[in-house]
Amino acid sequence: MVFFFEDSQGARPLVRASRTDRYGVSLPDLAAFLLLAGAAVLVFHGASAMDQPLSQLRSAPVTLDLAQLPEYALRSTLRMFAALAASLVFTFTVATLAAKSRRAALLIIPALDILQSVPVLGFLTFTVTLFMGLFPGNQLGAEAAAIFAIFTSQAWNMAFSFYQSLTTLPTDLDEVSRQFGFSPWRRFIRLELPYAMPGLVWNIMMSMSGGWFFVVASEAITVGDTHLTLPGIGSWLALAIDRADFRAVGWGVFAMGLVILLYDQLLFRPVVAWADRFRFEQTASGQAPRSWVLDLLRRSRGLERLGQALRQPFVWWEARWPAAAPRRIRRPTPRKASPVADLLWAAALGVACLFALWTLGHYVAAHLSLSDMGTAFGLGSLTLLRVVVLIALASLIWVPVGVWIGLHPVWAERLQPLAQFLAAFPANVLFPFAVMLIVGLHLNANLWLSPLMVLGTQWYILFNVIAGASAIPGDMKEVAQMFRIRGWQWWRQIALPAVFPYYVTGALTASGGSWNASIVAEAVDWGHTHLEAAGLGAYIARATAAADYPRVVLGIAVMSLFVIAFNRIVWRRLYVFAERRLRLN
Repeated sequence: MVFFFEDSQGARPLVRASRTDRYGVSLPDLAAFLLLAGAAVLVFHGASAMDQPLSQLRSAPVTLDLAQLPEYALRSTLRMFAALAASLVFTFTVATLAAKSRRAALLIIPALDILQSVPVLGFLTFTVTLFMGLFPGNQLGAEAAAIFAIFTSQAWNMAFSFYQSLTTLPTDLDEVSRQFGFSPWRRFIRLELPYAMPGLVWNIMMSMSGGWFFVVASEAITVGDTHLTLPGIGSWLALAIDRADFRAVGWGVFAMGLVILLYDQLLFRPVVAWADRFRFEQTASGQAPRSWVLDLLRRSRGLERLGQALRQPFVWWEARWPAAAPRRIRRPTPRKASPVADLLWAAALGVACLFALWTLGHYVAAHLSLSDMGTAFGLGSLTLLRVVVLIALASLIWVPVGVWIGLHPVWAERLQPLAQFLAAFPANVLFPFAVMLIVGLHLNANLWLSPLMVLGTQWYILFNVIAGASAIPGDMKEVAQMFRIRGWQWWRQIALPAVFPYYVTGALTASGGSWNASIVAEAVDWGHTHLEAAGLGAYIARATAAADYPRVVLGIAVMSLFVIAFNRIVWRRLYVFAERRLRLN
């Protein structure tokens, strides 16, 4: 039996050959050139605007002038894609190392748990001064701080998705790669990256949306006496909310939706259609996603030549990487672990953790009392209860919806931009309605502010389930139809086992994102009205605004402790179960 990645379009040509004019330049070539040239001009313009004196932020502050909104949209989009590029480099490096090395995973996976639990405001509190010091008197320092904050809202779910794909790689494909003696580089390019691509693409889209969710906190930075407002949609929305201007809020949301629609059509939909060729199939797949942009680019002979030129360095590198000796097709025998080396490694990690805990405890104890620590743990328990209930409700709703969308490519294409827009919708935009509803009906803020926590994080579950359902092999669906497996039996034997590894990744990142979102959801403002729910997020938000660093450190440490404990007890065990029992073989 042979396993292969097949282009779902097969050998059938995607489009007809294009006509050329008398100069030999085709219309697709011209259209592709205009698209790339336009993108290059916008990138150059936005990058040059970022490299300006810091004093210009004060001399030309952010306004609610509609003429400035396109410029703000461009600046925010460039920050998002700069953070996304950094997230991809981080994902390919860190997640691959964790999947390849058991000892590295002992350090990397808990570190990812900690980092995804640290709120965006927590990173900003301690990094703004650092980045401003790297570029004194220049906007690049503030831009770097904003990009890093967006990076912290994008990188973790991409790393977890790639790690999950590498650890659930089908054994048959692994054995074939060993038989042909793939070098590490060839194995990564030819097997691991293509296999992980469908799920990674959906998580990239979710990461972009997650960045939009925190764009207000990233562009309108307030840490103690430091106030930085970078031109962008986030700062526009922050100013509109501060002035209680419904009209400006509406224009900001419209601009954000237009930007999402543009990069969905011009970038993400072509990538989704291209990544479909890497689905793990034993038979030719059915209807595949299509993209007019991808069809246009495939018809461009100029881009084809450019792509061949860009591939040459990778081909040269791959040809010079020493190949491993071919092996017979057999299951690799696991290498025996060295008890002494494992003991030394565990001891080193333990000493480092104890030193970090001692340093943290000494700093907090020098400024706060035991009652402050008890208060932080009590508020953390309240936020934990909200997170667990909200993730459970989101799972009950979005798992069936995600499976249905993933099994219907036509609807997936139609709903993809809508899902991205809803995932990117900042919770701050709903503050006016939440405040008016709670105040007008005299509702309990502790209960009715909670849905704002899961507003942006529930989509991690939906996007990952869609990726898992769309990756179900066609032969598996055909067997289910042949044996008339339907109803609950189909869900129990086909759908749920197939999407479970993806769901765990989505639920894990949604859980961490909900903790992060508690910073903005448990304490909301609209004009001069302030509402607050008892919880750790509101505790950290108050301490950050007051530049109360001991309480900021205590709040972040307690939040990290809760997240790590929950991940270890629940999500990590489900990861192991998915890796051992639900691997496609």
